[in-house]
Amino acid sequence: MATDSKKIGRILIANRGEIAVRIIKTAKLSGIETVAIFSDADRKMPFVKMADFAVNIGPAPSADSYLNMKKIVDVALKMKCDAIHPGYGFLSENHQFARKTIENNLLFIGPDPETIRKMGDKLESKRTVKSFDVPCVPGTDSPIESTKEAKEIAHVIGLPVMIKASAGGGGKGMRIVRDIEYLDEEIKTAMSEAKTAFGDPSVFIEKYIENPRHIEVQILADRHGNVFHLNERECSIQRRHQKVIEECPSFIVDERLREKLGQAAINVAKACHYVGAGTVEFIMDQNKKFYFLEMNTRLQVEHPVTELVTGIDLVAKQIEVAEGGRLALKQADLEPRGHSIELRVYAEDPEDNFMPSIGKLTCYRPPAGIGIRVDDGYEEGLEIPVHYDPLIAKLVVFGKDRDEAIAVMLKAISDYVIHGVKTTLPFGQFVLKNKYFLSGDFNTNFVSQHYNGIFRDRKVELEKIAALISDHIHQKYEEGLIALNENSTDWRKRLIE
Repeated sequence: MATDSKKIGRILIANRGEIAVRIIKTAKLSGIETVAIFSDADRKMPFVKMADFAVNIGPAPSADSYLNMKKIVDVALKMKCDAIHPGYGFLSENHQFARKTIENNLLFIGPDPETIRKMGDKLESKRTVKSFDVPCVPGTDSPIESTKEAKEIAHVIGLPVMIKASAGGGGKGMRIVRDIEYLDEEIKTAMSEAKTAFGDPSVFIEKYIENPRHIEVQILADRHGNVFHLNERECSIQRRHQKVIEECPSFIVDERLREKLGQAAINVAKACHYVGAGTVEFIMDQNKKFYFLEMNTRLQVEHPVTELVTGIDLVAKQIEVAEGGRLALKQADLEPRGHSIELRVYAEDPEDNFMPSIGKLTCYRPPAGIGIRVDDGYEEGLEIPVHYDPLIAKLVVFGKDRDEAIAVMLKAISDYVIHGVKTTLPFGQFVLKNKYFLSGDFNTNFVSQHYNGIFRDRKVELEKIAALISDHIHQKYEEGLIALNENSTDWRKRLIE
């Protein structure tokens, strides 16, 4: 394993879209050349044009392009790269890819392969951090062997319980059980989902925390034993267990709680000998008691909010650490200054259960101004492909406090023009005007508790209005005041009159 200092002159970016653009920008500022890889579907994307070099990696499907480890490493070697940056998603948390990179004398801009493997397994990660005094949700530390065992555990920790896939994420292989009679059935379903999604049917059981907050802590660590936390991010506004809006700092975290969260995150990093930028995720109950959830061994989608309140370029720090550098930071200097909010602008229809909205960006005009940052990967005229995550951009704002950040975000949303596809911009506007969000009284169930309801109510209201109009028209027809036939094109005017 390469641990010696090595100056990076050229990086291959094993990713696409906005995160590839993000890495290229920092690399250029650092005087580092970049090699982009792109699939057939991404030939016209901005990141391809921005990189110093660009190489076609294969057909559109991820398995044939962005997930093809051998092709990617071969391109890095052919292009005489010094390192590979995996971004997030795709191969970023694949320990085999990290190992293959290092075995070919390339620097992997991320943690060591063994750390990725260990923290990628939820059960092993729990066992790893427990010895470092990190609070974990009550439950099993190993896969469930039988439904009898599961029932015994559920009896001890109490209902409701959560069944989770050991190797998974993104909501797959997860089941909430509130009635012991359904435990057998839900375990079998979870195991089947886990096998299909991750190739591993192993599941475990934990106490289910009702109406939790999702709080995560950004950490940075080098190979010289220095570990720092860069404060927390509030990530409770989610759909399908995936984040849509993030904040830094969290509205409900005070200095004392921030110190506890930060120290717990540092302990997690030390427990797994972490190197680079990573994120420790916690779940927090209504009494602000927090528990270790998992560790993301990569750069997070929401990293810009941390950058804006700390003034630290996390990609630059990743590169610095990969080169063997020592982090010249002081924990006392990393306190949050101001407030930042990020809205993930997805090509999704928030009025249709956030279903993907695939199409061409017939008009694309991102906002600009003081306190506004847009990390995007598309431009006008491009198609949103069906093959990848539908993230168009990350709209990030900064203000001197939360109220100002919200005001800046609302202005930015109103100025953001996207035609051709549905987006999550209206959802963002709804959230930032919602009284529960404004008061800080929300949790990971925000969408089901508040957002879905408004559309159900709106549908009911529209149905009532339609029925009243129909009755009114029928009454006027009966009275002979309007004539309903194929030539009656001006019936609206007559109805009003």
